[in-house]
Amino acid sequence: MPSLHKTSPPQDGPQDPPVVCPTHRDEVAAAGSALIGGPVGRRALLGAGPLTPVRVIALVAIGMFALGMVQKIPCYDWAWFRGTTSQYTHACYSDIPHLFVGRGFSEGLVPYFDRLSGDIEFLEYPVLTGLFMKVAAWLTPGGGDIMHREQTYWMINAAMLMVCAAVMAVCVARTHRRRPWDGLLVALAPAFALTATINWDLLAVALTAAAVLMWSRGRPLAFGILIGLATAAKFYPILLLGPLLLLCWRAWKWREYGAALLGAAGAWLVVNLPVMILAPEGWKQFYAFSTERNVDFGSVWLLISQRTGEAIAPGTANTYAILLMLLACAGLAVLTLTAPRRPRFAQLAFLIVAAFVLTNKVYSPQYVLWLIPLAALARPRWRDFLVWQACEVMYFLGIWMYLAFTTSGNKQGLPTDGYHFVVVLHLLGTLYLCAVIVRDILAPERDVVRQDGSDDPSGGVLDGAEDVFVRGRAAHPARHAATAVEGPQVEWGVPRE
Repeated sequence: MPSLHKTSPPQDGPQDPPVVCPTHRDEVAAAGSALIGGPVGRRALLGAGPLTPVRVIALVAIGMFALGMVQKIPCYDWAWFRGTTSQYTHACYSDIPHLFVGRGFSEGLVPYFDRLSGDIEFLEYPVLTGLFMKVAAWLTPGGGDIMHREQTYWMINAAMLMVCAAVMAVCVARTHRRRPWDGLLVALAPAFALTATINWDLLAVALTAAAVLMWSRGRPLAFGILIGLATAAKFYPILLLGPLLLLCWRAWKWREYGAALLGAAGAWLVVNLPVMILAPEGWKQFYAFSTERNVDFGSVWLLISQRTGEAIAPGTANTYAILLMLLACAGLAVLTLTAPRRPRFAQLAFLIVAAFVLTNKVYSPQYVLWLIPLAALARPRWRDFLVWQACEVMYFLGIWMYLAFTTSGNKQGLPTDGYHFVVVLHLLGTLYLCAVIVRDILAPERDVVRQDGSDDPSGGVLDGAEDVFVRGRAAHPARHAATAVEGPQVEWGVPRE
């Protein structure tokens, strides 16, 4: 007689390792899950049904993006158009509607080719961002009230940037195969919602996140092409090639690195070369502006200048910033080649971009978007992530209140000393996250990504690869192996005989 109990067919082949549940590993995630019913149960069918982790994260990211748009309503209705100070007191400023007029898009001017009237002769953005801005201008109806056209231009840009936000969140969720829920760090980041529509940075951020996903899948050429496109939209993505060079050097993966480098150079040239040839003056504007601009809001250089009362010339700030970046790169090289286990790619990617942010002449509030996806991959721990995010939200509010103070006749807002406090808070928050990531590199048993026996889920060809070129402690058998909670123990780190 057949049994009444349902049986499962035997599983002969190797099984995929289970998905890591943050509510089982992270006390903050477990506490926060009380809002939606508590930690996931042992018998939960994870990934079953239409609401897979990746789809949930994409929907949450879109929802947070929409909340950020709602936060801009006071400016959308009137503050962008009827007074300077009100857009700061409501913390809803955006470059997008202002540059629709200020950079000639309302008049149909062609970026880089048509000269502008005013202090800046040509559009001061990289070519791919300029194309993004122009496409939105093409979609904006002509004629009618200029205020309505600016509102429409912002809405069209917001719709395009929402797609970038969804791509960013999905790519982060898919990069670490066993840890898709880490994408919630990105989707729920408060600084992401607040800064998403200030400028066009999400284009470069989405392309960079897609590049990291491609590298994690062992596709170095696709990674390089996406990094080249991202660099054509914003400068910072090119920095990721530096730590990747060090990691490939340690693992002796020169062919893969060469493919990534060629892909990046080729994609960047495809976008930039036509404008370089046909409109060289306009093309150079971004680089000239970056070199010649004065020290500006949010930077350590402005803090020093205002505290000492001594102006810092752009050339001097450039020199010091370059020297500090070189020191940071040297430190990363030593860290990479001497760490007891090879650092994860996402860890070094965050550290190099953070070094650039900390030493740059300006820190605009939306620059936090550069770091959010990398932070979620480098240190997917809710406590540390939220500490850093709290500092960034304080800076977001502080910069607008300071601008309100400096532009209002009655000095409403945050005075200079208060502004200096939030700048220091931003610097300390970023340094704190850098510090815990460096600690994870030096003591990899504390790295939450490696505690299940994983090596480098975002490393692609580097994941589990043998070390070839190492120095210092790394030249001896590894003594900091991660404690395996689930899955096999990873034993590597000894140079090839």
